[in-house]
Amino acid sequence: MQIGLVGLGRMGANMSRRWLRDGHTVVGHARHVETVNGLVADKAISAGATSLKDLVGQLAAPRVVWLMVPAASVDATLDEIVPLLARGDVVVDGGNSYYVDDIRRAKTLAKEGIHYLDCGTSGGVFGLERGYCLMIGGPAEAVKRLDPIFRSLAPGVASAPRTPGRTGEPSAAENGYLHCGPSGAGHFVKMVHNGIEYGLMAAYAEGLNILKHANAGAAEREVSAEITPLREPDNYKYDLDLTEVAEVWRRGSVVASWLLDLTAQAFMGNGDLSNFEGRVSDSGEGRWTSIAAIDVGAPAPILTTALYERFTSRGEADFADRVLSAMRYGFGGHEEQKG
Repeated sequence: MQIGLVGLGRMGANMSRRWLRDGHTVVGHARHVETVNGLVADKAISAGATSLKDLVGQLAAPRVVWLMVPAASVDATLDEIVPLLARGDVVVDGGNSYYVDDIRRAKTLAKEGIHYLDCGTSGGVFGLERGYCLMIGGPAEAVKRLDPIFRSLAPGVASAPRTPGRTGEPSAAENGYLHCGPSGAGHFVKMVHNGIEYGLMAAYAEGLNILKHANAGAAEREVSAEITPLREPDNYKYDLDLTEVAEVWRRGSVVASWLLDLTAQAFMGNGDLSNFEGRVSDSGEGRWTSIAAIDVGAPAPILTTALYERFTSRGEADFADRVLSAMRYGFGGHEEQKG
């Protein structure tokens, strides 16, 4: 199939390479002409487009246009490209848009006879070799038509052992892609996927931090009314090698995962992770997951707490901490402890 790809960052470029491997044709466009020309020279895209008009002009009808742009740029991109499209064309948003925006966009494009699919795409920079897990929302007719494109991106059934009880021809989900439902459903599932990711990452980080502090009993501790004493210091004199702990957990442990694999790689590169400052961004999905949990009344304390921890990592709790310190000083004359 022929695909017009808008957005040629790390994800988009690697997705194109995967499509090309499977015999598809990709016409690519990016904001910077140097990016486009470089990928043409690298044979990562079939051809480059100098503008969205040029891209649409190179595609045979009915067209497929796949967007891999930031969520904040989707509406502006659609405003420019939709007037260039025709009835029967399909637009796929493969980024991390808010599913509520997908519902609105799908209704707007449907009036023009254009199909809009939202496709949550998970795989990151490793997707070229590992494949991409795809969560798709939109009309079934358009999803079915683009099946070859989704199948080429997906990891395939061999990427994981088949679940006991599943027999016969592997389903699309077993191959790594799923039509989740009507417009917005794909990004809704991807949104919650990312919320879970926040919680998993926080659990690993907190657990490894406890292990990092397991030698607290070996340190000299200041005696002060302001500091709770360590009751049994002899119980906390373990100088643990976290690089090796992460490595052993990867093998046979119930907490083994790709996230743990990546953590082990990070420790191998720098055992104390001093090359990171610990400021953790959130790109929106964790917030949207928490909002959805509140809206439908589904308790999600772990996911929400993990989101708040990301705020804290960026200093968003500093003022609240100063308020706490001021109150302690006010009611008890408690001086702040330095260091």
